[in-house]
Amino acid sequence: MLSARSLFQEILDHDESFRLFCSIAAGGESQGGWENGRIAALVPHGERALAPKIARHGADEDKHGRIFRALMRKRGLTPVAVPPETDYTMLLERRGIGLAHDRLRREAPLSVRDIVVYLSHSRVTEQRAAEQMTMLRRYFADDPDVGRAVRVISTDEDNHLAYTHEELLRLAAAGHGRLIQRTLRACALAEIAVHRDVSLAVMAHMGRILGWPRAKSALLTAAIHALYGYERLAGWHRMTALRMPERRDALGGPAAPAHEFA
Repeated sequence: MLSARSLFQEILDHDESFRLFCSIAAGGESQGGWENGRIAALVPHGERALAPKIARHGADEDKHGRIFRALMRKRGLTPVAVPPETDYTMLLERRGIGLAHDRLRREAPLSVRDIVVYLSHSRVTEQRAAEQMTMLRRYFADDPDVGRAVRVISTDEDNHLAYTHEELLRLAAAGHGRLIQRTLRACALAEIAVHRDVSLAVMAHMGRILGWPRAKSALLTAAIHALYGYERLAGWHRMTALRMPERRDALGGPAAPAHEFA
C-alpha cells in the first residue's frame, strides 16, 4: 500500500535518494538563514526590537542546514547540487514573493512595508514547513538515524510559525491589516503553485533514482495535483488566518545548538 510513511521510508533507506532529499533541504535552510540574517541587519529603526528575533530565525535555519549535512556525513555521503526545478526558495522569489535578494544585498534599511512582506512570506512558508515536519515527526520521531533531527527541526518550525502570527497581529493592530491580508493571500496562492511544481520535480528525481514503475509515479503525480486542487479551492485559507499563538515570544531567546548532530 502506498502511503506517506512508506514513501518517505523508501527515500530515507536509499543512499542516493536520501542524499538528494538532504541536499535539497540543507540548501533551502541555508538560504533561509542568509535571508533572515540580512533582514535582521536591515530592520528599520522603528522595528529594531524585531531584529534579535529575525536573527534567531536565521540562526535556526542555519542550524537546520547543518543538521541535514550532518545526517549525510553520518552515512558517508556528500551533498549534491540542488536541481533548479526543486529550489523552492528561488522559485518563490521569481514569482515576486518575499523580499528580492537584490534588495537584501543593498545596505539601505528596509521599510515597515518590507517587514510586512517578509513576515507574511514567512507565515505562509512556515505553515508548510511546520506541517511537513509534524508529519515526519509522527512517522520518524523514534527513528535511530533521523528521529532527533526531526524532533528538533519540528519544534523550531512551530516556534517560527508562532512568531509570525504574533508579529503580524501586532502590525495589524498598528494599522497594517489590509496590507497584511493582501500580502498573505498573494503569498499563499503563489506558494501552493510552487509547492506543487517542486513536489512534482522532486518526485520525478526520486522516481528515477529508486526505479519507480510508471503506475506508481502516475499515482503520486495525481496525488500532488489533487492536493494542489484542494489548496487552490479552499486549503490556502489556512495559510492566511491569524490567531494569537499559545506560546508567546517564541523567538525571544538564542537558537538552541546542534552540536549533537555533528
